[in-house]
Amino acid sequence: MSTRHRVIELRAHRTLSRSGTLLLAAIVAAFATARARADDQEVIPPTEAADSRTIIETIERGIDGAYALGMRPSMRDAHAKAHGCVRADFTVDANIPAELRKGVFAQAKSYKAWIRFSNGAGTPHNDQSGDGRGMAIKLTGVSGRKLLTEQADAQTQDFLMINHPAFFVRNVADYVPFTQLSLLNKADEFLDKHPNAKSVVTAITSKIVNGAFNQRYFSMVPYMLGEAYIKFSARPVVCTSCATITESTAPEPKDDPDFLRNRMAAWLGKTDACFKFSVQPQTDRATQPIEDPTIAWDEQKAPFIDVASIRIPRQTFDTNAQRAFCENLSYTPWHTLPEHRPVGGINRLRKELYETISKLRHRLNKAPRAEPTGDETFN
Repeated sequence: MSTRHRVIELRAHRTLSRSGTLLLAAIVAAFATARARADDQEVIPPTEAADSRTIIETIERGIDGAYALGMRPSMRDAHAKAHGCVRADFTVDANIPAELRKGVFAQAKSYKAWIRFSNGAGTPHNDQSGDGRGMAIKLTGVSGRKLLTEQADAQTQDFLMINHPAFFVRNVADYVPFTQLSLLNKADEFLDKHPNAKSVVTAITSKIVNGAFNQRYFSMVPYMLGEAYIKFSARPVVCTSCATITESTAPEPKDDPDFLRNRMAAWLGKTDACFKFSVQPQTDRATQPIEDPTIAWDEQKAPFIDVASIRIPRQTFDTNAQRAFCENLSYTPWHTLPEHRPVGGINRLRKELYETISKLRHRLNKAPRAEPTGDETFN
């Protein structure tokens, strides 16, 4: 082993004390294999562009149709119900391995952030129902050109996650019939013919949670970090200055459809909430594919490495003005520095899809599209 890799191993050891099962050899192997360029593993099917256009047009019809039927405001096609957008501090760790010091992780620094917690469904519904739960992070004060042309000079950066490690369809071609049947409320017809997709959807939609701050969230799909392929995750931790977490043991209220928002408000009325943000470098392209996000990457073979801390301080967030601000925010995996470029077919679809849907709902709602500064105030 080279002297350089020995230094990397020592740094990794200091960041991985939280789990004795993480093997340093796997970390070094991750660094050794993560240099594969994007064009080595990204394979774009010849029908992907046409399939993506079909999906986007189908979802546009659904949003237009809901608006024509009186849906006000026009909402996201997924993660429509927000529990709240909260202020947070996203602090990059000082001792992360050199190979991971890319993009926003290039140096130890703290960013102000807006984090949106949500249900995964495309329509608002009772928090008692099983569903995926989302955590979308928007960092502010991020310098550097971004990938999206219209927001290239914006000083923000997004990370999107859900509380499940894998997506439910492999590629854009499979997503076409699912989207079309979903618009007709016949998604089960697709799922019955695709048992693997059905098992993932069942796992996601059967999640009954009793809080937003006690969930672990995952990117599900892969990204670049410099020249390495990665996924990322945020896991809840006890803040060093906080009282004992009680949210995880509290029973679910049986008569409160918005109990996740109300529980967040009660928590942040008393204390802070904290997460660790980690990245998972690819160590084996055969078992950790880029073009099949239905496969969760084995954490024993590809351990997560902590790179940042998230603190959500005590605050009041559940006001009409802040709810309106939250509704108008847009999050997309493509609003990012080039070092964090999304990869894989599902991410390629999301580039145009998220921009199209954001523009459509803002137009219908007669609301301007604007990125936050992190210094917003509300009455």
